[in-house]
This record gives sequence, structure tokens and C-alpha cells, in this order.
Amino acid sequence: MDEARRFQIAPCEDSQVARLCRELDVSGALAQILVRRGFAEPEQARRFLAADEQHPPSAFTGIDAAIAAILSHVRAHTRITVHGDYDVDGICSTAVLIRVLRALGADVDWYLPDRARDGYGLNPETVRRLALRGTRLLVTVDCAITAVAEVELAKSLGVDVVVTDHHAPRADGVLPSAPIVHPALCDYPCPHLCAAAVAHKLALALWSAAECEVTADSADRDRTVDGRYHPQDDLDLVALATIADVVPLLGENRALAARGLRALAGTAKPGLRALMTVARISDPAKVSERSVAFALAPRLNAAGRLYRADAGLELLLTTDAARAQQIAAELDRANHERRDTEQRILHDAEQQLAQLRQSRGELAGYVLAGEGWHPGVIGIVASRLVERHHRPFVLIALEGDTGRGSGRSIEGFDLLGALHASGGHLVRYGGHRAAAGLELEHGRLEDFAEAFAAHAAEVLGPELPVRPERVDALVGCGELDMQLAEELQTLAPFGNANPAVSLLLREVSFADRRPMGEGRHVRFTINSGADRARAVAFGRGTRLPVEDGEPADATFALEINEWRGVSEPRLVLRHAQACASEISEPSVERATRAEEELVLFA
Repeated sequence: MDEARRFQIAPCEDSQVARLCRELDVSGALAQILVRRGFAEPEQARRFLAADEQHPPSAFTGIDAAIAAILSHVRAHTRITVHGDYDVDGICSTAVLIRVLRALGADVDWYLPDRARDGYGLNPETVRRLALRGTRLLVTVDCAITAVAEVELAKSLGVDVVVTDHHAPRADGVLPSAPIVHPALCDYPCPHLCAAAVAHKLALALWSAAECEVTADSADRDRTVDGRYHPQDDLDLVALATIADVVPLLGENRALAARGLRALAGTAKPGLRALMTVARISDPAKVSERSVAFALAPRLNAAGRLYRADAGLELLLTTDAARAQQIAAELDRANHERRDTEQRILHDAEQQLAQLRQSRGELAGYVLAGEGWHPGVIGIVASRLVERHHRPFVLIALEGDTGRGSGRSIEGFDLLGALHASGGHLVRYGGHRAAAGLELEHGRLEDFAEAFAAHAAEVLGPELPVRPERVDALVGCGELDMQLAEELQTLAPFGNANPAVSLLLREVSFADRRPMGEGRHVRFTINSGADRARAVAFGRGTRLPVEDGEPADATFALEINEWRGVSEPRLVLRHAQACASEISEPSVERATRAEEELVLFA
């Protein structure tokens, strides 16, 4: 039996469902999903399904100052350095700006920090090194909105600075004294753009301004804009970063991801083609958000986690197909090494967790630490532990007298707030509600662990949280056909704030289980009265969470499975448990295209 979960179902008025069914000509299931996701008005729902929201770069207040600063250095042929970050968003945003500056004829190079040596963001030593090697304009991407002192240092060394970022500013509100392009601070209509999308908007603005200069100044005719390039060519990179950085896939982010995935499917970049090859994406035309999240992004991230991120950037920038294949193979090997390292740390962490539970019982939050743990991988392991145990976790990689940590949280628990509460035991820390990083002295580890667990117990209370199981629509077996599977795909791309659809089937039973995939998975039949449906459960062996014939409430994903040229609907089990009495008295309302009964409860 799976652990008991709390079904989380948003309210849904039957009149709103009926209206969407009528005006948009959609099924009751899709109408339920749209209403529950905040698109109850037909025009709202149409705009969401169209995924075409766009805003001009001029919507960034103050972007003109950034454009002027950059183009003045382009015209003067002084050295411009793009300072990025070591994750997918930082690599892609660096590539976007490098490509537009190269096309404009700029003298441009880049600097990607080393995770172990430099840490995150702009630091004083990097500023000094860049100034010494001739940088006269520093453009940051995916960092530096908090680098007030570092920007002042750069200016004192004769280096101009433009800051582009999307992270939170300092708590005191002080900003760097430089032109800033930041969606949440510059009144942009979509405040949650990733860094690569911000860079893309700046690239569009630079390109437009440069074209106007060439047209207006006949004396400058010899400096023409490269006709073979356009910033829109880099929507494939923007999609990679938007999905990998887990920004909300709503509004313009949703449009950028959708358009970018189409661009990625037909990309001409040798590096991306080679990356898809090593990731075993056999048909690039069908690349999806899942391909990005689970195949492409981890390989781009791997070099920055274990070594340096420059290999990933070189892959995105190279025009040499042979070199692209070499780099992609290197990244694939690094990703295998990352997974091996991750599994070793996960095994060690699970052993520590078992010992803690044996000696102290269940805690509300955990701090685990180990010598030799790789600091670039512990964040992934923390996420795995949160997923398995539904508790906030902080993992710390110890080295000598210090430790570097990475934490992940659960719904309803502010991880950054927990670090504020226990910050007296830390050297430094930062992050947000769901994820954070920290440094501490080895001797303060136990004190920090105690303080963190105590704060978690205070916030979460004596009743440890029950994992929620989200439900988007209540359906019957008879609705689960290819037509519905195709209709649900209109909600893609899925991700943060637009998760994959979860369908609830009430009071069904399972039967006829059969192993598949050498016993790693199981297929089975769902019975509901006279209706039947076929389903699969992955990674469970032949075990199902309820016994055959036992009445159950179960959630499923409905996918389109393609095998040997044949497409068919496929139900994939998410969660199942014995029918719960607390949801046996729902309000019953009637409103679907086919007049089916909908069982709705909050």
C-alpha cells in the first residue's frame, strides 16, 4: 500500500465548467482543469491555450541605458566580458548575449565562475582578474543584482557594468549602481522570466538599436549588421533555460517555452543536435519539455556541477559539427559520473537518516552531512530525499573545517526562513522558500542541525505533514480515450505552475496485473462498473498499491504512447489508496459537454 495522501482538489463551479465546454467546445475534463487552474473565463482560457503572449523589450524600464552602454563599447571596440553562471540558465543566457555581440562586431569574451573556487555570482577576485586582462565593460547575466560592492569595485578599476539578472535583490533593497535589466525590478509585465529570456529581450533590443544606427548613419555603412543572424534564432536556448530553471510556465514564459521547443525541434545549432544524439532523442522533431528536463538539461548542468561549465557554453556556441560531437560526448560522460556520485551520496544519506530515526525518532526537518560529498551534487540528492520522505532536508559537504550545504523544502515550509531562524550557526546563506545554499564551520554542524529541526517542528507542528496528491479533474473510465489524451496535450508545455495533468478515478479496482520491462514495471486493468481501461505503473516491480479487487481512489496521467508507428492512449498510475471516507460525501454538480456527473470537493 502506498502512503496515505491528502487529495488536493481546488473548487470548481459547474456553471464555469459548462460555460467553457460550450464556448470553447472542449471536454468536461479539460474544462475542469482550466477552471481549477484559474482560467474560468473563456477569454482567459483561450489566451492560455494559445500560448502566444509577448511583450516588447521596451517594457523593461531603463533598458535604454543598458543598450546605450553596451553599444558605446561595441562602437569603440573595447573588451566586453559577459559574466554568467554555471547552470543551464547561466550558460544559455551567456550564449545568447555572446552571439548577439559577436554578430554586432563586438570584442567580446566570457567568464563562467567555477562552482568550487568562485562560488555563485560575481566576486571581488573575479572583478580584479577581469580588469587586469582588459575588460572595459562587464555585462552580468543570471547574477549580480546583489553585488553592490563588486560593481563599485569594478567601476573603481575602470570597468563599466551592466547588470542583467532575475534573482531577488538584497533584503535592504540596495541595488548595484549600474544600468539594470531585471523583469521584477523594471516593471516588466512577466516578472518571472529566466535569465536567458532576459538576455534574449536585451539581444532583441540591441539588434533593433544597431539596425537603426546603421540605417540612420550613412557614414557607418561599413559596419553592417550580420544578415545571417537574428536574436529569434536563439529561442531554442531560451526554451532550454526556461524549462531547466523551473520558472512558472504561465504568460510569456509559457509562450517562450512553446515557441522555443518548436525552434529546438528544428535547430541548426550543431551543439544542440549533438546533445540530442548523446541523450538518445531519436526524433528531434518530437522534443518536449520532458526531453529538456530529463535528458538535455542534466547533461549541460553536469560539467558545471563536477568541473567547469565552459564546456557547455562551448557546445552551444560552436559551429563545428565534429567538435560539437566531442563536447557532447564529454558532457554525457560527466553526466554518468554525476549520477554515480549522486547515487553514492544518496546511499550514504539514507543510512544516516535511518540511524537518526532509530536514535531520535521522526524529525520534522533533517540536516545530513558527509566528508567527501561533492558540493555540486548535494542539491540534487536533497531533492531526492524530499521526494521520498516529504520532509525538508539540508545536505552539507564537509571539507576540513568548513562545510557547504544545499537544502530543499516541501510545500508550506519556508526554507530561507528556516535559515534566517538558525543563521547564527552559519557563515553565510541565501536562497528562497524552496531551495537554498549555505556555508558553516564544521564545529557548528550539530548546533545548526538541532536548530533547523527545532524550527521545522515549530512551523510544521506536532502532526507531520501529509503529502498532498494534486487532482485536476475527476473522470470516469469511459472518458479515457485518444481524443482526451490529445486534448490534454493542448495544455503543454508542462512545468512549474502548469504541472502535468492528474486525473482522479473514484472507487475503481485493479486486476490482471502483468510484469513488463523485465519485471521493473507492471501493466494492469482498471475496472469501474461495466467500464475497463488499461494502465501501467512504472518502477514498482509487480507490486500495486492496493490489492486486486479492493475499491480504490487513484490518480493517473493520460499520455499518448507511440510504439512502432502506432499511437494510443496510455494511463500511467501516479497514486492509489483505499477509498477514503472523508471524500465520500462530496457536493454533486452536473456540468460537462456530455452531461456526465462530476464529483467535486475542496
